[in-house]
Amino acid sequence: MKIAIIDYGMGNIHSVAKAIQICKAQPLISDKKSEISSADKIILPGVGAFNDAMQELSRLDLIGTILEQVRLKKPFLGICLGMQLLLDESQEAKGIKGLGIIKGQAVKFKASGDLKVPHMGWNDCQVVAGQLPLLSGINGSAQVYFCHSYYPQPLDRSVIAATCNYGVEFACILAKDNVYGVQFHPEKSQAQGLKIIRNFVERC
Repeated sequence: MKIAIIDYGMGNIHSVAKAIQICKAQPLISDKKSEISSADKIILPGVGAFNDAMQELSRLDLIGTILEQVRLKKPFLGICLGMQLLLDESQEAKGIKGLGIIKGQAVKFKASGDLKVPHMGWNDCQVVAGQLPLLSGINGSAQVYFCHSYYPQPLDRSVIAATCNYGVEFACILAKDNVYGVQFHPEKSQAQGLKIIRNFVERC
């Protein structure tokens, strides 16, 4: 099993690759269209700014490749910023289009009282889609690691697979057909995060 990890200078690619190796699959870190297309599954990691990420994907001419592989029903996982890029747009970058795979936008947390922005650290992920292959063995809730200032707000609530609460309830896992997005960092979330990555490798 070969898992492409898209290398566009915006993610914790080596931590993700190590998690893939632990799951007995072969990580392929690449920014080349042919190599990404040849993989069995694809991961789009992401840390940083929405605008910079879309500019880099465009510069590398990878947007069309991503959309084509999604249309071909290849299992696809977006992590943190990589999840937000699945949406149409973000409040962080007005006028910049996302990938538009899932309708909606990324919106910014409002700091208030003890709630600081960014949302950083461990929090509960509450499962609302019990039969999802990505969440096999995750019963009810899981403690996972977050680091983000924006969160996804999909137009269709049926794509929400899990939620988290940080002053507001927000979607922390999205699922639409062969496409999954997680707002937290499974590669940094110890046993529960590794279980989610293993599910992506083995079940999705």
